Amino acid sequence: MSRHVAIVTDSTAYLPQRTMERHGITAVPLTVVLGDQALEEGTEISTRALAQALQKRRSVTTSRPSPQLFAETYRKIAGSGATGIVSLHLSAELSGTYDAAVVAAREAPVPVRVVDTGMVAMALGFCALAAARAAETGGTVDEAVAAAEKRAFGTSAFFYVDTLDYLRRGGRIGAAQALFGSALAVKPLLQLDGGRIEPLEKVRTASKAIARLEELVAGRAGNAPVDIAVHHLAAPDRASALAERLRDRVLDLGELHVSEVGAVIGAHTGPGLLGAVVSTR
Repeated sequence: MSRHVAIVTDSTAYLPQRTMERHGITAVPLTVVLGDQALEEGTEISTRALAQALQKRRSVTTSRPSPQLFAETYRKIAGSGATGIVSLHLSAELSGTYDAAVVAAREAPVPVRVVDTGMVAMALGFCALAAARAAETGGTVDEAVAAAEKRAFGTSAFFYVDTLDYLRRGGRIGAAQALFGSALAVKPLLQLDGGRIEPLEKVRTASKAIARLEELVAGRAGNAPVDIAVHHLAAPDRASALAERLRDRVLDLGELHVSEVGAVIGAHTGPGLLGAVVSTR
């Protein structure tokens, strides 16, 4: 580890592997429990296998990394020469990952700042990249944290799901909120708000919901310099088409990522997910 400050995140950031390697970012995996099998996200379960399990209504749950796994990660990074660590994680409203990292940080051999970004998916990934770039230019732990927090402040996430049933089953949205999407078979649009998944609008058809998703992202981008990520689960054609339309519409577009979400987020959203993250540079 050549840099003074190391950056850790978790597997729900969905950063491309090459990007993590280029910037020296370490991702600690969450776990997907499929039946009686506990599988690490990103290495031991594919999104295709997850989608098939969900469609067959098999039992799928998720769990945070253990404090011991975080402790091992921090020790390894410190042993490689880092003298400080910034550990950035998905919203504590959605997972106990942040709490596990806090427990491990207390015993780490170097100072560790654990940050609840209030984000998930590439909304978290963009925060980790901002912190890594600050560290690459010689930034301190405080400066890397400030860069991540600034990026989080300027980041919004919107998404469409075919049904709210998976979010309800996973406890990420309440029964009353789930009714929002079941009444009259409307298609729900949601947003990440205060670290929670909240209903935003209800639209009559999938095509109209996806068109509205595009409008929301383009409107949020405005004329500002932004990066965008489009996520999906078992909907690659939808994702590619949305990304191309956004490429044409957004005036000052930097990075544009298109990727399938991993098993942890997929377990709670179900096949058909289409999400978009817009983040001010």
